[in-house]
Amino acid sequence: MTHDNAGTTGPRLRGVLDTLPAYKPGRPAAGGGGMPSYKLSSNENPYPPLPGVLESVAGAAASVNRYPDMACGELTAALADHFGVPAAHVATGTGSVGVAQQLLQATSGPGDEVVYAWRSFEAYPIITQISGAASVRVPLRADESHDLDAMADAVTDRTRLIFVCNPNNPTGRSLRRDELTRFLDRVPSDVLVVLDEAYKEFVRDPEVPDGVELYRDRPNVAVLRTFSKAYGLAGLRVGFAIAHEPVAEALRKTAVPFGVSQIAQDAAVASLRAEALLLERVDALVGERTRVVDALRAQGWTVPETQANFVWLRLGDRTAEFAAACGAAGVAVRPFEGEGCRVTVGEKEANDLFLEVAARLR
Repeated sequence: MTHDNAGTTGPRLRGVLDTLPAYKPGRPAAGGGGMPSYKLSSNENPYPPLPGVLESVAGAAASVNRYPDMACGELTAALADHFGVPAAHVATGTGSVGVAQQLLQATSGPGDEVVYAWRSFEAYPIITQISGAASVRVPLRADESHDLDAMADAVTDRTRLIFVCNPNNPTGRSLRRDELTRFLDRVPSDVLVVLDEAYKEFVRDPEVPDGVELYRDRPNVAVLRTFSKAYGLAGLRVGFAIAHEPVAEALRKTAVPFGVSQIAQDAAVASLRAEALLLERVDALVGERTRVVDALRAQGWTVPETQANFVWLRLGDRTAEFAAACGAAGVAVRPFEGEGCRVTVGEKEANDLFLEVAARLR
C-alpha cells in the first residue's frame, strides 16, 4: 500500500497545543558597556553550591556513560531521614514542577477539574491543560493572598486536584496554620491537595505551617519541595514530594525513567549534609529581604508581606515600563504583563541597584 503525501500538512498534533500558554523563564540581565548586571528574575540563589556539592558533581560526572539510580535510593533515604517520614512516602522528580506534572498525570484527565489560586505559579495552567483537565482559577484576595473559602466553594464532583502554593509565587504571601487547616477540613477526602512549598526554607512566620506536619494524618495531602531555590541547585532539576504511599507510588509510576540524573542526586545528598551553612545563607537572604521590603515601603511602594525570596509589586499598566527601566539599569526582573513585577532578593549589590531604580520610578 502506498500513500500520496502531496498536500499533507504533517503529523496530526493535539489541538490543545494551539492554545497552550508558554512558560516564560526569567530573562538574564542585559548588561553591557562595563556596567554590572544582575539577574533577579528567576528566584535563584545567588550563592555558589554548598560545600561538597562540586566534589560530588565531579565524581558523578565520571560515570555519565551509565544510567543513574532510577529509584534515587540514596537521596530518597536521606530525605526520609531528614523529614522523619517513611522512605515509601518520598518520590523524586525533575524539579517540583516535574513532580507536579506527574501528580496531574496520576489524578486528572479530560472531564476533570484542577483548582488553584490566580495569580499563582504560572506552570499550573500549562501542566493542567497538557493533562486534558480544566483549570478552575480562583482570584486572589485584595491583599494578594489565597481566598481559601472561595477555593473550597469551587470544589465540585469533578475536582481531582487542588494546588496551594505556600508561600505563593509570585506574590510571596503565605497561609497560616488555622486557615489552612480549616480549608483542608472542607476538602473531600478523595481530592488531592498539593501543598507547593518551593520556598519553605525562607519562611520566618511561626504561624505558617510546615506542610509535612499537615500531611502526616491526611492521606489526601501531598507536599512539594525542591532543591532549586534555597539549596541553589536550579540547574540540576531535582525536586520531590512527600505523600502517603498510594500517591507516592503513583508518582513513581508516572515518572520519566532515569529522569533525575546521578549528578543531581549526588548534589542533592551533599546539599542536605551541609544544612548548617544552608541555614546561614538563607538567614542572610531573609535579612536582605527585610531590608529590601523596608526600603521599598519607605519609598512609597505598596509591598505585600513576603515569606519567600522575592518581593511583588502590583503595577498594572506600568509593569512593562518598570521592567524595561530595571533592565536598562542592569537589573532583570520578572514582569507579568498588565499585573506586576516579581523581584528576587539577590546579593546586596543587586538589591541596592534595584532599589535605586525603584526610587527613580516612584
